[in-house]
Amino acid sequence: MMSLAAKMSPWRFLKYTLSFTIPLATLASLMSDGNWTWLAIAYSFGFLPFMELILPSAKKNLTDAEREVVSEDPLYDGLLWSMVLIQWGLLGYFIWDLAQGGRTMWSLEWWGCVSAMGLSCSILGINVAHELGHRKEKHNHWMSQALLVTSLYTHFFIEHNQGHHRNVATLEDPATARRNEWLFTFWFRAVFMAWWSGWKIEAKRLRRKGMTPWHSSNVFLRLQLIQWGLLAAVWAVFGWEVGVAWLIAGAFGGFLLEVVNYVEHYGLLRDKVSDHRYERVQPQHSWNSDHPLGRMVLFELTRHSDHHHQSEKPYQTLNTIHDAPQLPTGYPGMMLLSLIPPLYFAVMNPRVDRLKVLAES
Repeated sequence: MMSLAAKMSPWRFLKYTLSFTIPLATLASLMSDGNWTWLAIAYSFGFLPFMELILPSAKKNLTDAEREVVSEDPLYDGLLWSMVLIQWGLLGYFIWDLAQGGRTMWSLEWWGCVSAMGLSCSILGINVAHELGHRKEKHNHWMSQALLVTSLYTHFFIEHNQGHHRNVATLEDPATARRNEWLFTFWFRAVFMAWWSGWKIEAKRLRRKGMTPWHSSNVFLRLQLIQWGLLAAVWAVFGWEVGVAWLIAGAFGGFLLEVVNYVEHYGLLRDKVSDHRYERVQPQHSWNSDHPLGRMVLFELTRHSDHHHQSEKPYQTLNTIHDAPQLPTGYPGMMLLSLIPPLYFAVMNPRVDRLKVLAES
């Protein structure tokens, strides 16, 4: 009899090539002039959320046998690895283009290019790094770190894996938005507290080994030195204007990442089962979205409930969990909605309340 692997389409992975529309839109923005430099932003926060309002959710899960087949298919990892080269290529082109001096600093055209690069820093530089950082292999960790350097967000590698996943849906987690917390208040707290958390996690690891936190094996410090050293080198070689542009692009990428965090965990908290321990992380502690375009572009990040429930699962094997909290639309649309806190609260707070009632019943 024909094996399941032979029966399954060898082109299943192609649906995730939709993720290439982000670097393509970014490149188009960087190569354009005038208002066309805003093409990547218009695509990501205009076209995508509009289409997700129209297209139905895709809730189908793989069977166990299908999941085993796709988990062993190297093409899915190949898509992630290609993003490392693409992101560094985009950053190199961005730096070179601005160094030519053809764009007026602070103009709308300049801001369009910087915002496009920031979008890439978020989706390729941090989101793909997030997926690679959850893998066990060292080479995936190195690629994750290399991507985070492009976004000037290397503390994420330590804090997300060792802090956020342990403390999610608690007040100890900087990336969990409290009910009625405004986005910009959350962003300020999330960025600085996550950075500090990353330092403390790595310092604690070294102290357990009997070493000073300032030891040369401190991963947090090593990554910080690499990212800020590269920024300083760009500043020195290409001028302060180019250095500032990269810094702002990285900050915008980090902001978009924290907006995603805000949406993914807004208002959801775990109960304490003792003075020092919370209940185990369950699917109901993350907001889920099965809207198809966001799923493909973001490598299934929007199936976030299953990711937190089983963080070791590769993106192509993640399930929708039918009783997990569901967002009313996809991530791009929810990110736009979060920019208007009263409207966001009006949409999301009733959903949070219903979840509490269901949990208590």
